[in-house]
Amino acid sequence: MTVAVGLGLMEFPFAGAGDYWRWVDLCEAGGVDSLWQTDRLVSRQPILECMAAMAALAGRTRRLRFGMNVVSLALRDPVLLAKQCATIDVLSEGRLLPAFGIGSPLGPEWQALDINTKTRGRRTDEALEIIARLWREDSVDFDGRHYRLRAASISPKPVQPDLPMWIGGSSEAAIRRTARYGTGWQSGTELPDVVAKVVAAIKQAAAEAGRTIDEDHYGAAFPFYFGSRSDPVVATAMAAYGKRTGRDPSGYFAIGDEAVILDRIAEYVAVGVEKFILRPVGPDGEAIIAQTAKLIDKVLPQVEARWPRKARAA
Repeated sequence: MTVAVGLGLMEFPFAGAGDYWRWVDLCEAGGVDSLWQTDRLVSRQPILECMAAMAALAGRTRRLRFGMNVVSLALRDPVLLAKQCATIDVLSEGRLLPAFGIGSPLGPEWQALDINTKTRGRRTDEALEIIARLWREDSVDFDGRHYRLRAASISPKPVQPDLPMWIGGSSEAAIRRTARYGTGWQSGTELPDVVAKVVAAIKQAAAEAGRTIDEDHYGAAFPFYFGSRSDPVVATAMAAYGKRTGRDPSGYFAIGDEAVILDRIAEYVAVGVEKFILRPVGPDGEAIIAQTAKLIDKVLPQVEARWPRKARAA
């Protein structure tokens, strides 16, 4: 097993940059595997732009890996995005973990930017092909429905010779997309029973396409909170989640002590997941830092004991 625990943020809960960097430094020193920033272009709440955040993390950290969970390809120019990823990978010396998806149809961007949500899938497929080719090839011609390129190129190329391409989503189209383009799959709000079906379907589709995805390249995400379900912050977070996703949050959040969080990790591991993005719940930056410190002290050592590094290396 190669179980690795990263942390993710959507909102920017910190009072300022100083508190954010204090959180990042805690993660860097505490053995967190990776940091992930949600992609959101239009919002009333403070949310960092994910590509700019990745570039800043490249300069601040030396060990941590980082990625965007997940960038909505239909909202971005694929050539610019390919260039941004390559640049960040070069400057971080190969620590970028790019993750792509079509974006939630409930997101405010589609209406605000006047983009038809029905074009998301086709735009995403074309963009994935363009990005992958720009990372590998010196000159790219492309004729698609939404994008057309002539002798397009980027330099420098990514430091990682096969820069990962994590794909998000659990629909049939997302499964096909992962099997065709992806080097990994990252779940969103799916519970373990759904994740099990998606992982099996991706493996089958990849085999049919003549491809394989590494066993340790399947990921899951869930919010965690050290405390009680009756705490007001939990009700607030669950209500926001339900409004944003249209899903019932009751079974998704891991609320309690370290045993609850470890049990949830184990449930996902049992269905083939080895990479995790855990999202600390808290009303402000100080609470997020406190929740993160508890995870580092109480959960990460037990993850290491249950799935040791020596076994990972083997």
